[in-house]
Amino acid sequence: MNDINYAPVCGIYCGSCGFLGKDCQGCGYVKGKPFWTEQLPAKICPLYDCCKNQQQLEHCGLCPDFPCKTFFELRDPNISDEEFNHSLAERQKELKRRTEVGTDMWLKEKSGI
Repeated sequence: MNDINYAPVCGIYCGSCGFLGKDCQGCGYVKGKPFWTEQLPAKICPLYDCCKNQQQLEHCGLCPDFPCKTFFELRDPNISDEEFNHSLAERQKELKRRTEVGTDMWLKEKSGI
């Protein structure tokens, strides 16, 4: 599963997501419009929209403004503050690593190839 579409802009690895294959095919495949974006006014992930559509970057870690207000404010309302803070730290760490080694190597690391 070394597929660029499983490497979304936000730092989460789609291959480890419980929604993959059920409610979502991977953020790259759905162009930033996973099932949960139906609840948003713009119907697109704000991080994807900013990173891919506006900044034309591969992922948030490449942005000079990273981490930005959008990155810190986008959250799943179903998780606790502790879970959210942990998620923020993990995603920042993953995006830093992805910036250092490149997406192909990052995907290999994440998928265990």
